[in-house]
Amino acid sequence: MHSLQGKSVLITGAGSGIGRACAIAFAESGARVIAVDLDLKLLKDLKSSYSLEIIEADLTKPEKFFPDNLEIDILINNAGIQHVSPLEEFSMEKADAMWSLMLRTPFYLIQKSLPTMYSRNWGRIIGISSIHGHIASPYKSIYTTVKHGLEGLTKVTALEGGPHGVTANTIAPSYARTALVEKQIKSQAEINNLSETQVVDEIMLAPSAIKRLIEPEEIAQLALYLCGPYSNSISGSSFGIDNGWTAR
Repeated sequence: MHSLQGKSVLITGAGSGIGRACAIAFAESGARVIAVDLDLKLLKDLKSSYSLEIIEADLTKPEKFFPDNLEIDILINNAGIQHVSPLEEFSMEKADAMWSLMLRTPFYLIQKSLPTMYSRNWGRIIGISSIHGHIASPYKSIYTTVKHGLEGLTKVTALEGGPHGVTANTIAPSYARTALVEKQIKSQAEINNLSETQVVDEIMLAPSAIKRLIEPEEIAQLALYLCGPYSNSISGSSFGIDNGWTAR
């Protein structure tokens, strides 16, 4: 494992799942980790085992919690929620919350991080996207929309940040073993009139060459690599961890 000693990293949605795995991986690499989540209990549990800073924050309103100039070296935009519903029944309130959390907030945090990164001539921005940043699935209109948006935002950041030593990339996993996916299983079972086992086998894993859920630690290790000594030329890319789904 390479060392990120002296580097600071802000990770959103760090209380569980992919965010928690990233917080642990980066803490173990020696980075100064700032873990952000709405769930203070999850953050305190994380802090009890690892040396890091925690911030309890409603990330739909980032202006209330973060200053105009974020003095960090690495930003991992991970926070997300999911809602599965037919288009004609999709709640606008839910849609607004998803747009705000998963697209507006990453834009805000990138914007406030870049001045410090530019001044240091080094920075890393990673968006935890999704396979749905590249393909679509029924009943996931807003999630698919915002993940496509995150892919576009990251590419623009890569172009603007390149002359300043800042890289920007996304990681686009398919179904990972997270609480968000567990909730999806229940929703998909209700919508499609299937058992939860059928949802996993017939919907989630059916297009995949490898028939298993992805472990959050696999995603965290790729994020770590993208901040390491061999990542200077990697920017504007989206890295699929999708069990071969998009090979079709």
